Amino acid sequence: MKKIVYLDYAATTPVDKRVLEAMSPYFREKFANSVSLHQPGQGAARAVDFARKTLANLLGAKDSEIIFTSSATESNNLALKGLAWANPDKKHLLVSSIEHDCVLNSAKWLSGQGYQVEEIPVDKAGLVDPNQIAKMIRPETLLVSVIHASNEVGTIEPIEEIGKICRENGVLFHTDAAQTFGKLPIDVGKMNIDLLTASSHKIYGPKGAALLYLRSGIKIVPLLHGGGHERTFRSSTVNVPAVVGFAKAAQITYEKIEKENKKLTSFRDRIIKAVLKAIPKSYLNGHTQKRLANNINLRFTGIEGEAILMKLDTEGIAVSTGSACASVGLSGELGGFGNMTPSHVLLALGLTHEQAHGSIRISLGRSTTKEEVDFLLKVLPKVVADLRRLSPLG
Repeated sequence: MKKIVYLDYAATTPVDKRVLEAMSPYFREKFANSVSLHQPGQGAARAVDFARKTLANLLGAKDSEIIFTSSATESNNLALKGLAWANPDKKHLLVSSIEHDCVLNSAKWLSGQGYQVEEIPVDKAGLVDPNQIAKMIRPETLLVSVIHASNEVGTIEPIEEIGKICRENGVLFHTDAAQTFGKLPIDVGKMNIDLLTASSHKIYGPKGAALLYLRSGIKIVPLLHGGGHERTFRSSTVNVPAVVGFAKAAQITYEKIEKENKKLTSFRDRIIKAVLKAIPKSYLNGHTQKRLANNINLRFTGIEGEAILMKLDTEGIAVSTGSACASVGLSGELGGFGNMTPSHVLLALGLTHEQAHGSIRISLGRSTTKEEVDFLLKVLPKVVADLRRLSPLG
């Protein structure tokens, strides 16, 4: 099998070797349950406490405000459902139209439980207008949830401004930062964030670890009931190795955030410029400037994004499709074939179904090299040209 040029880092990342080394002792030598009172258990507890402190410091939060979960999906579900259940007198929720499916589907589920959910629109670049949110807030509004940056098109939202509006109106503010934690500086106090979701496997940490930042004083009802772990907010034996790995990955990532962003921005801009120049009827989805350093979402007239993905895969290049299969429940991330519904994110930007289906997402990462970028730019124009020759629409 030939070497794969992996350009799907927004979906998941490889675990950093230094993270594996940090985790290793907690699988065999220091394997105890972190709530056990004996010495091995207390050693595991200290490791969890250190991880909690590390992550809290990176967010400008208190240790006690970090709840460990198993995934960003769980954190987002806990944020929306936990808040709703704890505040039954406020039945109005605002969520952006480009949220990850786990936020939109949680909100949709709540709408079947008597809650009124409104979607906040975005412009053609995927930006939310904070003034629009101010107009949509009502006395009965409990929560505003706006993703920090789109996992599909990479557009970065004006989170601090939105948080300020929410705070002034006495409305709680949640942001899904799964794509931005480790890529952008985040200060929950300065940005007026009440709840925040972050994930380990997006930053070269292990799968199975994530967090929910919950500002002190905010009440939520847990999704899981059991032994009362995580200060009763999330019962389940703590995944000590994964939590340790999450903190180590975050520490490594933030130490090199500026250097890495500079490198990825250079690659990103080169790819965008070269593709738009070399391939006729190609377009960039999302904001031209306010976008993640590693995100490139492109659309090509007359062909399907899935066809581009599969042809690139045969050439040894792994990317994602912009019209994700809804059956996998991950916007913009390919995990199987089934329901070929166009991406709700791309439709929210005003694209037609045909345009959305003609989109792919290229996401760069720590290991991306100049040679890999060169290879992509050599192969992609030929792939698009070949597909267009075969397409009745091309």
